[in-house]
Amino acid sequence: MITLYSYPGLFGVADNNGYGLKVYAWLKLAGIAFTHQHLFDASAAPRGQLPYIVDDSETIGDSDAILAHLADKYRPAIDEGLAAAQRDTNLLVSRLLDDLYWVMSYSRWKDERCWPAFVAAFRREHPQMTEAALLKAKEFNARRYHFQGIGRYTPEAAYARGLADLQVLANLVPADGFVHGSKAGSVDCAIYGFVANIWFYDIDTPLKRFVAAHHPLVRHCTAMHSVAMA
Repeated sequence: MITLYSYPGLFGVADNNGYGLKVYAWLKLAGIAFTHQHLFDASAAPRGQLPYIVDDSETIGDSDAILAHLADKYRPAIDEGLAAAQRDTNLLVSRLLDDLYWVMSYSRWKDERCWPAFVAAFRREHPQMTEAALLKAKEFNARRYHFQGIGRYTPEAAYARGLADLQVLANLVPADGFVHGSKAGSVDCAIYGFVANIWFYDIDTPLKRFVAAHHPLVRHCTAMHSVAMA
């Protein structure tokens, strides 16, 4: 049996972190049975990061490594028949989402205009998390952002970077269907993991305004959400 360990849900999505939600959606789409355990503390996880899975006696961290392991072991039909160029697109999108992650995270933990609403919403859904614990997480994230670089940006410059990422996704996602045709695949799970954590995020940010203004992103997100939450 597979157990997925990831961050808690928020605003109606199964994980308020794009990487965990990507894995969750992939497992759902692939039709692989699993149990889902939410964690607040990632210190015991491989590399100190969520998500990770325990698959029988194996523990695997990092969302891409998890999906590679699952695809190799269980051979689901997801991504079956993709051409080499399409697989290259999947990798490029994955790397773009790594960049978008920092801006999305910044909008929650660093942007002081959004922080009060975010912490209030988090405590509403997860009252066991104290304000002191969230402030400690905020300080931890501030250090991460500084060393990564995004923490040295003004909010406007940080959002400009994220909006450029979203524009690429808006150009890629079709008006109908999914990235590689009529069937959703891994790349759609990855995009959903991040766009859902913007679109369903019940706080106004430049990122959410961008998604709202691009119907194909909203349509794609809601279509994938119906699969993930089924």
